[in-house]
Amino acid sequence: MRSATITRKTAETSVSVMLELDGTGSYKNETGVGFFDHMLDQLSRHSLIDLNISTQGDLHIDDHHTVEDTGIAIGQALVKALGDKRGIRRYGHFNLAMDDAQVACALDLSGRPFLVWNVDFPSEKIGTFDTELVREFFQAIATHGGITLHVDRLHGINSHHIAEAAFKAVARALRMAVETDPRLEGQLPSTKGAL
Repeated sequence: MRSATITRKTAETSVSVMLELDGTGSYKNETGVGFFDHMLDQLSRHSLIDLNISTQGDLHIDDHHTVEDTGIAIGQALVKALGDKRGIRRYGHFNLAMDDAQVACALDLSGRPFLVWNVDFPSEKIGTFDTELVREFFQAIATHGGITLHVDRLHGINSHHIAEAAFKAVARALRMAVETDPRLEGQLPSTKGAL
């Protein structure tokens, strides 16, 4: 089974992530940030990656450390669960529509972290959640997961819809990239001999 457990403790947060790549999209995500939990649930359900996340953070300050450190731990868990990446498809892409919003994602599990983020939000908050933290989350996953990640908002007037479309688009692209390719028969999807 391609799975991983990561624990991360700092003076600001305590994070535990259990991840199963070959799952069914089951989840139990508890970070103390309601909207973020809702987005993590979407990430799991639409990637078919099982996620069990528990984060205790310094929410009396704000949500930043909780969101960022959860992203760091998820990225680390992805790296651990993927191992040497033999047999995976490696690349993923998805263009997702959600009501007024349309978000496109393309990613490469290259081992070379890079984020291209062309997602603007009409509002600074979704409820009490700072919309700028959506980018911080994906920056953390890209950096610590070794992912080249491009996310582009094509349309959208509702910040909730835009954020949710981004999480779902990344989830569907990730689902494609982590899947095993029966034609590869355990080979690396690279001419370099390593990813």
